[in-house]
Amino acid sequence: MNLANKITILRIILVPVFLFILAIKVKYGIYIATSVFIVAALTDTLDGYIARSRNQVTKFGKFLDPLADKLIVTAALISLVEMKKLPTWVVMIIIAREFAITGLRAVAASEGVVIAASKWGKAKTVTQIIAIVASLTGLPYSNYLITIAVIITIISGVDYIYKNRKNLSPKD
Repeated sequence: MNLANKITILRIILVPVFLFILAIKVKYGIYIATSVFIVAALTDTLDGYIARSRNQVTKFGKFLDPLADKLIVTAALISLVEMKKLPTWVVMIIIAREFAITGLRAVAASEGVVIAASKWGKAKTVTQIIAIVASLTGLPYSNYLITIAVIITIISGVDYIYKNRKNLSPKD
């Protein structure tokens, strides 16, 4: 197993660590948990850079990397709902987009088409991470950051579907 894939696995391992720290309610726990979330988010950039720079992109990594991303973001969003720091509808919009685009990618892959990350998809990830960190720590204006993240999430989803609509048209 290459280094990039090990880093991706680390990100997955950090999900229960993040959740555990939130659950035990220790002094400064929210800041420790947020730090774990930030480390997990940064490993996404690191593992991708390592895989590409060392020409170590693998099928396993292509499968595991987006899964790891969705696990840490979804865990944080659901935790924020439980903590009453985010309304459920916000999280449902974000999760629904993830399901829709994952499905679109699966359909495209079954046809031999790879749907690469777009600039909107990357912007979605960055804004979600910033908004999650702001919401976890209670930073001022976190509600505006969440609104921006939701808007970019929707734009990203529409963009992927529009640009790849040919993969969704019936061929039968």
